[in-house]
Amino acid sequence: MKSLEREIQAVLEGKQRYGLLWGECQQLLDYFPAESIDCVITSPPYWKLRDYEVDNEQMDVLIGNEDDPKEYVNRLVEIFSKVKRVLKPTGSLWLNIGDKYHNKNLMGMPWRVALGLQDDGWILRNDIIWDQMKGTQSVKDRLRDVYEHIFHFVKRPKYYYDHDKIRIKPEKQPTTNGNGIISATGVSGKKYREQILSSTHLNEQERQAALTALEETLAKMRRGEIVDFRMTIRGQQRTYHSDSKQVSGRAKEIEDKGFFIITSHAKGYIPSDIWRIVPEDIWRKDAHYAVFPIELLEVPLKATCPPNGLVLDPFMGTGSTIAAAIHFGQRGLGIEISQNYIQVAEERLKESSIQMSFY
Repeated sequence: MKSLEREIQAVLEGKQRYGLLWGECQQLLDYFPAESIDCVITSPPYWKLRDYEVDNEQMDVLIGNEDDPKEYVNRLVEIFSKVKRVLKPTGSLWLNIGDKYHNKNLMGMPWRVALGLQDDGWILRNDIIWDQMKGTQSVKDRLRDVYEHIFHFVKRPKYYYDHDKIRIKPEKQPTTNGNGIISATGVSGKKYREQILSSTHLNEQERQAALTALEETLAKMRRGEIVDFRMTIRGQQRTYHSDSKQVSGRAKEIEDKGFFIITSHAKGYIPSDIWRIVPEDIWRKDAHYAVFPIELLEVPLKATCPPNGLVLDPFMGTGSTIAAAIHFGQRGLGIEISQNYIQVAEERLKESSIQMSFY
């Protein structure tokens, strides 16, 4: 295993941009130094859903062939406990996993795995719905399935996250007319000012504070710091989420101050947890139809992996994660049990003009 360790070390030290490792990830992860990986993005074999091309002696360790779904979950929890060891304290795990009907019963496999990881100490930050915009066409007694889950896990409450890199730029900017500044969606503040002045639910101190906050918000729009805003005033607008201050921080603001203001930053807004992306087909080979589109990997890589950081995919497949990591200025290590997919990944990286370059 000396060559394996050298390959890993070469990428860790930045001498190589990527490394592709053939073998079973549960064994190979033991050769990684602790807390050496910045980000993990992966999609393990789905339970009872795919037929992977591996050597006969590897069939017993192949994930997804378990008869009992509990055994499948337990094996993944064990593997990701090893992933946790090699992940930096500031690192993230992005896990894509699909569901399975068994005896016409939807198994809920993604959430079985997610809950198993939570029980093992992982912190779940997001459940992203990947709307693939196409799905099963032949069913006649249920709705078509067109989505999968992508879970974002971290080891600790504080972790690397650069939200400015993933902001979506606003299509419209504030404008001005004879009456003053108008937000991207046509809010001028005139209605809010009238509601504050006429309110019987605000005392004088609250009224003055609300007027001051409104003017400060309009000034931020004039300076180009924000593009839009909404104001909620006690007795005028409905409180977001809940009127209970135990449930909603906004409700507490209404009780304490009499108002709150929500703004849209000029840098753009954060993407939602629903991603509409058609699966990639160009590198689909044989029975392996779990090819990540590059667009699916952009947010995880930009937000949770620093520049030149190291990305790991312990179930690499045809190398989408590694190719995307290189594309976005990071390094990559992939583990794959199928020699055929290793060859496909190598071909893919070479065709993308990504060579084993030394710094």
